[in-house]
Amino acid sequence: MRIYKDFTFEAAHFLPSAEPGHPNSRIHGHSFRARVLIDGEPDATTGYVFHFDDLEAAIDEAQQALDHRLLNEVEGLSAPTLERIAVWLWNRLQNRVPGLAGIEVHRDSCREGCFYSGPAPQLRQAAE
Repeated sequence: MRIYKDFTFEAAHFLPSAEPGHPNSRIHGHSFRARVLIDGEPDATTGYVFHFDDLEAAIDEAQQALDHRLLNEVEGLSAPTLERIAVWLWNRLQNRVPGLAGIEVHRDSCREGCFYSGPAPQLRQAAE
C-alpha cells in the first residue's frame, strides 16, 4: 500500500550552469509542490501505514528550510534543480520516515516535475 502527503513552498533560485543571459541564470521564483510517498502495510492495531501527523512533523523541518528562501543558499542546494531538490528532500527524510518510497517535486507553472525513488541499487551497494 502507498500513502502520500503533499506540501508547498515558495522559493527563489538561479541555475549557475545556465548560459549568461538565459532567464535561469538570473534570480527568479517559483511555487513548488512536493509529495512524499511511503510504502507499507497498515498496522494491525492502528490501521495506519504511517500516521499523517508524524509525517507532517517530519516534513515540516524540510519545508521550513526551503520556504521563502533563496535555494542556492540552502546547504546542499547550491545548484537547485528539481532533481537536486528531490534528492535533498530524500536525504533529509530517509532516516525519519520508514518506508520512504519516493519524492516528487513540481513547478506547476512550468508544468515540470521530478520523481526520485532513492539511489539506484548499484549506487546503494557502492555506498555501503
